Amino acid sequence: MDVFYLGVAYISTMRNWVSLSAFGVSRFLFFYRQIGVVAFELTQVRAILLIFPNAFEYFFIAYEEIRARWNTPRFQIKFWVLTAAFIWIVIKLPQEYWIHIAQLDFTDTWKTVSWFAPLIVGASVVALLVLWFVVRPRLDPADHAWQFVAPPIPAEIDTAGERTAYMARHGKVWSAASLEKTLLIGLLSIIFASVLPTTELNNLQLFGWVGVFVLMNAVISLWVARRNYSTESVLTTFAARLVVNVGLLVGLDIVFDTRTSLGDLIFFVLLFCVLITIYDRYRPVYEYRLHRLEVDAEGTASA
Repeated sequence: MDVFYLGVAYISTMRNWVSLSAFGVSRFLFFYRQIGVVAFELTQVRAILLIFPNAFEYFFIAYEEIRARWNTPRFQIKFWVLTAAFIWIVIKLPQEYWIHIAQLDFTDTWKTVSWFAPLIVGASVVALLVLWFVVRPRLDPADHAWQFVAPPIPAEIDTAGERTAYMARHGKVWSAASLEKTLLIGLLSIIFASVLPTTELNNLQLFGWVGVFVLMNAVISLWVARRNYSTESVLTTFAARLVVNVGLLVGLDIVFDTRTSLGDLIFFVLLFCVLITIYDRYRPVYEYRLHRLEVDAEGTASA
């Protein structure tokens, strides 16, 4: 389930991250890892997970730690790339090697190797001392007091009605959003299908059906938006989407006889509806911020 919660975390960055440079780095790290996990599930070659480390999770944590005290738009793309590179090389590569290549267990090693516990404790103490006496004095003054809540959505798009209106004006069935949703849900579905013994669809078929459902949902969502139907309740939105997609899935299963078990069908439609509901809720926030950045850049260039 870690790949699923990372998918939710990635979608949340569309709503919460005001630094689009950091968002671009996180997008690459997230999809790079998911491609690697799919490759591992298809081949069972553990070295693949060393090549495709889960740097996204630690980058997500690093961004939130920085955001708690500093305004993240002040940092340029170079800073975020270097942050990701540090996480990738210094933290994740040793961890991925430990877990997936050496296949060692931290608790067992702590108990059985006499020098391991002192080494970890000593290294932790040294790291804390370096952070406190070397790194901390060199940090720029904080921009604000500690902030742990997510930043507000731009006022022009902070209600469901305003996001619906934005989608009605700018939404398309064939779009970058539809492609990204297909990749996101398709890759996660392949990962889940690899551990469900009753799934009879092959990976290409499964990915294709995800694409079909994404486009069908895009058509329905655009139709709903252009009729100005909206609700602030995410549960209501999720329930409506769930009913629609269960109907579509059962109908398509009857017509095409996919020979997939009812349990698997229900599982995949729940997976699909959770991700696509929050994606469609937060994607307009990201697009609005991107649009404002482009407008401001054009204004600066004209001046």
